[in-house]
Amino acid sequence: MGDRSPVLPEPLEIVRGAWEGLPPLVIDPDAAANNRIITLNRSSPAHAAFDMMRTKLLRLLRENNWTSVAITSATPACGKTCIALNLAFSLAKQTDCRTVLVDLDLRRPQIGKSLAIKNPGSIESFLKGDAGLRETFFRYGDNLSIAPNRQPVQYSAELLQSAAAAQSIQNMRQEIEPDVVLYDLPPMLSTDDVLAFLPNVDGVILVAASEQSTISEVDICEQNLRERTNVLGVVLNKSQYSHDQYVY
Repeated sequence: MGDRSPVLPEPLEIVRGAWEGLPPLVIDPDAAANNRIITLNRSSPAHAAFDMMRTKLLRLLRENNWTSVAITSATPACGKTCIALNLAFSLAKQTDCRTVLVDLDLRRPQIGKSLAIKNPGSIESFLKGDAGLRETFFRYGDNLSIAPNRQPVQYSAELLQSAAAAQSIQNMRQEIEPDVVLYDLPPMLSTDDVLAFLPNVDGVILVAASEQSTISEVDICEQNLRERTNVLGVVLNKSQYSHDQYVY
C-alpha cells in the first residue's frame, strides 16, 4: 500500500480546482453492505427512509440558508455513523447538491472502517492546519466528498474548539464550496466534544436507538442542544417496526 501522491506545489484551484483535485474514493462494497450502508446502491427498500430524510433536511436548510449539520447521539452504539453515511450517499444522488461528510468522532473514528477506506488521512493534522485537502478528503462521484480519520485524537475537545480548527473548516468550505456539510460527532453524554464544536454548525440531528436510548437521555441532550443551536430532528434508529412496504 503506497502513500498518497505528494501535494502539488501550485494551489489546487489553479491546477484543476480544489474539488476536482481530490483523490477518488474507492469503496469496498462488502464492507459497506456489512455496515448497512444501503443508500450506496439502493439495494434495500429501506433506502426510501433516508431519501425522505434527505428531502426534508434539504428543504429545511435551504429555507433558512443553512449548510452545516452535526450528527450525534446520546450514548454510544446508537448507529449515528451509519445514519451519517446513509444520509451522505442519499444526498449524493441529488445532482444539484455538493455534500461533504467529515469524521469528527475523534476519539473513536468509524467512517473509514465502515467503508474499508485504504490509507485515510489524519483529521487532527487537517484541523491543526498541518495537512491539506488532498491529504484528508476523498471524492466520490461528482458531488460527495468524505474525510475519514485514521487514528484517535487524545485532546479532542480542545482541538475541536481551537481557532486553528475553525480556520481549517472555513478554508475547506471556501475552497470546495459544499452545499451541505455533515459532521459525524461523538455521543453527547460521553464527551464534551459536541458542545465544543457546536459554534461551527447551523443545526444538529440527534440519533436515538430503539429499546436502548432512554427518554431521559434524549430529553437531556435535546435540551442542551436547543440552548446552543437548532435541533433539526431526532432520528429513531434500530426500530423493528415498519409500515407495510409500498412498492410499484
